[in-house]
Amino acid sequence: MDWQQLVSLAIVGAAAGLFLRARFRPRKFSFERDTHCGCSTVGAAAPQHTIIFRARKGERPQVVIKPK
Repeated sequence: MDWQQLVSLAIVGAAAGLFLRARFRPRKFSFERDTHCGCSTVGAAAPQHTIIFRARKGERPQVVIKPK
């Protein structure tokens, strides 16, 4: 085995080790990732809307926004 094969195997081994470490390491809690918006309260401040897309053959497409 020459030095190039040894270096390439070392690189592959290091990458596999980093992937396994990231796979089995416990994650830290993050408001941004775990609460979807980064805030600690659940959507009471933001108004909720429903967006409806309508498109039929031969008619003009419509986008309707309805408040909940």
